[in-house]
Order: sequence, then structure tokens, then C-alpha cells
Amino acid sequence: MTLINNMRENEKMNQKTKRGKIDWMITIFPLCIVVGLCVVFFFAPEQSNAVLSQIRFFFGDTFGTYYLIIGLGIFILSLYIAGSKYGNIVLGEPNEKPKYSFFAWGSMMFTCGLAADILFYSFSKWVLYATDPHIEEMGSIQDWAGVYPLFHWSFIPWGFYLVLAVAFGFMLHVRKRNRQKYSEACRPILGKHTDGWIGRIIDLLAVFALLAGTATTFSVATPLMATIIGELFHVAVNRTVINIIILLITCAIYTYSLLHGFKGISKLANLCIYMFFGLIAFVLLFGGETRYIIETGLSSLGKMVQNFIDLSTFTDPLRTSNFPQNWTIYYWAYWMVWCVAAPFFIGNISRGRTVRQTILGGYIFGVGSTLTSFIVLGNYSMGLQMTGKADFIADYLTNGDLYGMIVSIIKTMPCAPVIMVVVLLTMIAFYATSFDSIALTASCYSYHTLKEDEQPHKGIQLMWCILLILLPIALLFAESSMNNLQSVSIVAAFPIGAVIVLIAASFIKDAGNYLANCNKIKD
Repeated sequence: MTLINNMRENEKMNQKTKRGKIDWMITIFPLCIVVGLCVVFFFAPEQSNAVLSQIRFFFGDTFGTYYLIIGLGIFILSLYIAGSKYGNIVLGEPNEKPKYSFFAWGSMMFTCGLAADILFYSFSKWVLYATDPHIEEMGSIQDWAGVYPLFHWSFIPWGFYLVLAVAFGFMLHVRKRNRQKYSEACRPILGKHTDGWIGRIIDLLAVFALLAGTATTFSVATPLMATIIGELFHVAVNRTVINIIILLITCAIYTYSLLHGFKGISKLANLCIYMFFGLIAFVLLFGGETRYIIETGLSSLGKMVQNFIDLSTFTDPLRTSNFPQNWTIYYWAYWMVWCVAAPFFIGNISRGRTVRQTILGGYIFGVGSTLTSFIVLGNYSMGLQMTGKADFIADYLTNGDLYGMIVSIIKTMPCAPVIMVVVLLTMIAFYATSFDSIALTASCYSYHTLKEDEQPHKGIQLMWCILLILLPIALLFAESSMNNLQSVSIVAAFPIGAVIVLIAASFIKDAGNYLANCNKIKD
């Protein structure tokens, strides 16, 4: 009994110590911001949407080049790091082996980096591009509608993730720093200022960006899940109500997964990957458009690679179509705000891998899986459109309902009801695997210091699990348009872009010093 009592007393002491380490400013201030935004969006939806539109125009139209330069620069930097001396650095001890198998590591990386948006956009993205005036300027739908989804979701997005992932992995596993925050990654350049007001501002910006990215993702793709449920079960309930129920169920799943640690996250990620690739394989093999999918996919991939620099630097200075402002700039901003959580998680699970393995493996698994999704699911419906078997473009232009259009696409597939169920479950799994990693990262932010293998208190994890769901619900109540949802990301990404550049520069400096010290020891 004495031993048990002592163990209980030790546990109580540990909990008190953890509570004493909580950074209440980083924890409470974002909470107040989220609650305030929820109130504004709920009670003044039209006014808030109007303000968001104005702010989006200012940042996207005036500073668009800023986002484009950072995007291309980070991608080029990722290739340089992988091919240089920095690529040999092990994220851990010099002879340490990887903590996870390639499949488990790749699964967790892919599912944390991309939420259910990938399925939503894989089905529908080519239609949005096909109806954009810029595609007509460039040529035909067949030639270009399948190119832009590959471009906007592949190398530059994952470049953001992977450069920051190796920076955070180096900070955690090599330098053994116990502050798991954005500002800590800037210490090699900021020095003592990291612990001052500059560091605090960076961390507050990071948490706000994290919340903005979460809200955007949830609010964009959740209505598709509601539409599928309505189609399957003929539910006569308001779509917003169904959306909220879906969000709450998803929140319960990722909360359960998170509270069971990395083991729970890994199992959920594996399940998600099996369903995801099972869906893709079925559509490719049994959808009836196999030849078109493969040939158009290869052609689109070739055009994307051939025109990569042109696509990355197109600014539309005369604003004939506003294509880069509406799409490319938004996407780079979207990936920037997601960079707050995903790279931390990727860096954490990459212990034992070299910098080169992390970057190249990320491109192989992350980009490869993403391209496969867009090529198969997107080209399936585009094949039906271009061969005259269906007219999804006309349906979309008539009613503007992307979610209903995607359901119409799925209905053309064999065993359509089963496919709808698989899509629904896969989207829930994607959301859960993305947001358990985000909630974990956010929980780490709530501490002044946290050892490498130390986990945040369960109560803090639970708080962030709930917090992440509040803003998406508010945006759904406000019935925000996709354009206004995009605005949230563009605004939040503006200061984060500068921080990303600072982190990348800090990593180069710190890794260079590390290699120099290693060479001195050898000599």
C-alpha cells in the first residue's frame, strides 16, 4: 500500500510540475481570439464576410508576388539541402536507426500533411479550372485542366513541409532543445531575442495560423460529407446541422486517437492509407476510364514539369483573369498556415532518418500519393466529360453546387453506394489523422518547455481538440463562401511567410555550425 501511495504522490507531483510549465499566454490568448471570431462570424456573417473579402483582396492583389517568391524559393532550397552536405545529418544520434518503418512513417506523414481536402479537390478541382477564363487563354480543357491540380498540390506544398520538418527535426533530435515552438527554430539567428517579445509574437502568429488553417480545411470539405450522408440516407435535415454532427464525430475520433499517443495515431493513419489507396485502385481498374486516366495523367504530369517555372512565377500583371490571385497565391498561403503543425509532426516522427531521407522520402510518399489521387479521381470524371458521357461542367455552372456535382460523379461509378460509404469513411479518417497531429503540436505549444520524449498533459490535449473544432463550426453557421474561407488563410499566411524564411535560414546556419564542430572532433 505504501508503494502504491508513493506512486500516486509522485504522479500528483508530476501533474503539478506540468501545470506549472504551461504557457498560459500562448494557451489563453488564441482561445480568446477564436471565441471572439466565432461570435463575430455567428452574429454578423454578412459583415464579416465583406471584411474578409476586402482584406483578402489587399493581401492577394498587392503582395501576391511575395507568396510566389517564397513558394518557389523554399522548393529550390529543399532540393539544395537534400543534395548538399546537410543531407547527411542524422535527425538524432549519428548512428541512430529510424524509429518507424518506411510504410508507417510515410503513412503518418502523408495523412498529417493532407486532410480530407485531397478527396474533395481530387474529384472537383479540374472543373473549377476548366471554368476559369485563364484555361481558355492557355488552350484547351484537355491540355490544362488536369495540370493545375498537380501543380498546386505537389512539389511546392510539400517543399514547405519538408524544409521546416528537417529544421524542426534537427532542433528536437540533434540540438535537443526543449521548447517545441516556432520561435525556438529561429534561435540560431534571433539568439536571446527568442525569449523576448519577438519570440512571443512569432509563437502567437503560429498558433493563430494553425487555427486559421484548421478552420479553412474543415469548412471546405465537410459539406461534401454532409451531402453524401443526405444522398445515402435521404436525410431531410439542414446541411449545416449534418456538418456540425460530422465535425463532432470527427473531433471525438481524433481526440480518442490522440489520447492514445503515437500508437493510436499510427494505427489510424494505416487504416486511412488502406482505404485511400483501395478507393483509387477500384476507380482506376473498374471505373471504365483506365486508358484515359493513365494517358491524360502522364501528359498532365509532363506539362507540369515542363512549365514548372512559368507556372510558379505567373503573376497576371494586367489582371486579365486574376488566376494566380484566385488560385496559386491562395494555395501557397494555405500551405504556409498548415506549416505550423504538419512539419513539427513530420520532424518528430523522422527521428533516426537523415535529412536527405526525410526530404526525398517525403517527396516520394507525399507527392507521389497526392499526384496519384488527382490523376485517378480527377481524370476519371474528366474522361467522362471529354468523351461526352456526362456534362459535369454544365451541372456546376447551372447550380454552383460542387458537393452535389461530386456526388453525381460518384453515381457514375460501379457500386456507387459502396463507393460513397468508402469516400465518407476515408474523409473522416483523413480528418482524424490530420487533426490528432495538429492537436498534439498545439498542445506542445502550451508549454514553456517540454522534453523531447515528454507528452503534454491529457487535459491540455483535450482542450486543443475541442478548440480546433470551434472556428470551423462558426464558419459553417456564417455560411462563408469558399472565397471568404480562402481569405482566412491568405491573411494568416502573410506574417508566417517571413517566419518560414527565418526558420530556413536558421537551420542552414545551425546545421553548418554542427557539421563544422563534427569535423573538428574528427580532426
